Amino acid sequence: MTMVISAAFHASSATPVKAPERSAQVTRKPYPNYKVIVLDDDFNTFGHVHACLMKYIPGMISDRAWELTHQVHNEGQAIVWAGPQEQAEFYHQQLSRAGLTMAPLEAA
Repeated sequence: MTMVISAAFHASSATPVKAPERSAQVTRKPYPNYKVIVLDDDFNTFGHVHACLMKYIPGMISDRAWELTHQVHNEGQAIVWAGPQEQAEFYHQQLSRAGLTMAPLEAA
């Protein structure tokens, strides 16, 4: 019985193992931005696309909305907004509900 107590005593008085220190270098990776892309279709008018961009995309000015509307028509698509995923999902959903044809969200 003395040996058991002695072994327990030695185990509790042993030098603790020190955890390795963390590196001073921390790599910060930003969250990716997501692109909201409007696609060309045969049923939305220029006026409707322009109005939707003005209504649902924050900070959109009329001239930029017209440029994007023409880009959708001429090139088949336009990135109308890019930013954090939650906001991108919200704008994508609003434009889709307004009848615009939308590409799936994609990371920028």
